[in-house]
Amino acid sequence: MTTGRQVGRVEEIWLYPVKSLAGTAVATVEIGPDGLSGDRAWTVVADDRPVRAKDEPVLATLSPAGADAASLSAALGRPVRLQRLPPQPGAAPVHLVSRAAVERAAEGEVPEGCSAEDPRANLVLALDGDERTWVGRDLRIGDAVLRLSRTPKHCLGVYAEVVTPGAVRIEDAVLLV
Repeated sequence: MTTGRQVGRVEEIWLYPVKSLAGTAVATVEIGPDGLSGDRAWTVVADDRPVRAKDEPVLATLSPAGADAASLSAALGRPVRLQRLPPQPGAAPVHLVSRAAVERAAEGEVPEGCSAEDPRANLVLALDGDERTWVGRDLRIGDAVLRLSRTPKHCLGVYAEVVTPGAVRIEDAVLLV
């Protein structure tokens, strides 16, 4: 087992089964090579084009539970459908954000186009440091090892690649390895 220096713990875990819809908080999740199981597996489509919350803000308020073409079409006032998303090569599979980044954003340090209230990150972490300074390093979180790969242009936190798949739970230690 890889050891490392504990730098925090997992506060929240979020899945976004349908891109642009609200997230679902969970207590535990499996992280596979392509990210969190069930995360961003579907997208809303109209006229063969994805519909995003930046264009239709109401999407971000809708729960993915029970979402279907009829309920989404009614909410948007036009016909839409759900479409399964294929694997997204080049897309970072995991989005992490520290509680400190959320607090900095609440005080006004927010990248353009980013929501301080809803960073849409998968893992919200209580950290003893700034996750942005660890790009290129590995974190062991629960049974998974993630390599912090880059900072998002329009979001808080960092993106990570999966080095070792595994389960992650709320309160798991975060180790810098």
